[in-house]
Amino acid sequence: QVQLVESGGGLVQAGGSLRLSCAASGRTSSSLTMGWFRRAPGKEREFVATITWSGRRTFYFYADSVKGRFTISGDNAKNTVYLQMNSLKPEDTAVYYCASSLTVFDPTVAGYYFYWGQGTQVTVSS
Repeated sequence: QVQLVESGGGLVQAGGSLRLSCAASGRTSSSLTMGWFRRAPGKEREFVATITWSGRRTFYFYADSVKGRFTISGDNAKNTVYLQMNSLKPEDTAVYYCASSLTVFDPTVAGYYFYWGQGTQVTVSS
């Protein structure tokens, strides 16, 4: 059983920065996708950013709304992923969820992820 533990959420003013971390327990794999989704109040869960390790290659995916402001990184050997969030906006306020799966046909689709964290709250004040 894989468990994902997120940390790093909090309250920040608009324009500020936060860094989220997610650590996954369990067996490592050279083919793994880990990423972040978020759910704002009254809205559906949406894709934020993911990283896919496939052998020696690494792929990054970002939602248009966060491109240029958020950076995803990680360590495949440690099953750890980070999300550096800069230039935060009030509309970034949401619960951020870490997700992970071995086989993901479309990393932007939440339904392909098998493991999920409990979520961490990010609140951006104006």
